[in-house]
Amino acid sequence: MPAAKLIPPVLQNLALPVIASPMFIVSYPELVLAQCKAGIVGSFPALNARPAELLDEWLTQIQAELANFKAANPGKPVGPIAVNQIVHASNARLEHDVKVCVEHKVPIFITSLRAPPKEMIDAVHSYGGIVLHDVINIRHAEKAIEAGVDGLILVAAGAGGHAGTLSPFALVGEVRKFFDGPIALSGSIATGEAVLAAQAMGADFAYVGTRFIASQEAHAALEYKQSITSSAASDIIYTNLFTGVHGNYIRESIVNSGLDPENLPVADKSKMDFSSGSSKAKAWKDIWGAGQGVGQIEDIPTAGEIVARMKSEYDAARARLGLVA
Repeated sequence: MPAAKLIPPVLQNLALPVIASPMFIVSYPELVLAQCKAGIVGSFPALNARPAELLDEWLTQIQAELANFKAANPGKPVGPIAVNQIVHASNARLEHDVKVCVEHKVPIFITSLRAPPKEMIDAVHSYGGIVLHDVINIRHAEKAIEAGVDGLILVAAGAGGHAGTLSPFALVGEVRKFFDGPIALSGSIATGEAVLAAQAMGADFAYVGTRFIASQEAHAALEYKQSITSSAASDIIYTNLFTGVHGNYIRESIVNSGLDPENLPVADKSKMDFSSGSSKAKAWKDIWGAGQGVGQIEDIPTAGEIVARMKSEYDAARARLGLVA
């Protein structure tokens, strides 16, 4: 295993080693702000801002409010923001969204589906930002590293939304054989104990999504949030029907849409379309993405309360193992 590099400054001094995942039609400014104020990385997909002109407004709002919060709370950890960019040929907004985020000097880019082009990485690096890339297997990880990304997000089995099939133990272990940069692990992480477990197996951060859907600030229907609190791991269905990319979804929402979760057709991956995000939004409004960690989620508190609870669980787990604070 290669010796670990130093964690980039933007990812240091967090209240908890957690990066909130950017969730389509769920992560809006209210949730991002609450996550950052709680001391973790807050994120959202650029495509959530519709029309495209709204992206500039969102970033202006978020950056101004966080600056004011930092000034009023000088001793409190405040997490940075991250914006997800879908690097896919059908995403007609990519050039616009990257330009806006670079103008705002967004500190963290999270790229998905395809390795980001050199021009994007260079633009982010020009002001000291970093690029983290989603991967589900070793081949994707190698391509992303070759492209020049700064860190990897390993999306293992059980993650919400688009997810892979590899065990986190296998995926982290194999990637650590050849990559010494920052790694965030995604897949059924809903507690502080799970955050510590991710670090124990070689990741630097936990990548948490589903737990924040069931929060007060999440831009999700109450029925969606309640479905998460009443579901178990066995209620999560893995399919590529809805976007062309395999992901995990709540059985209840599939049944409510008139489909048989046990007999879903296979979608044509070549027909993936991220041209505007609007058609994808219609599908995800009724089909609810979630990870296998749903069985550990039983309430709908604020995002700040979720982070505080996870921090308490994380510290307690460290104490049980006799780890020095």
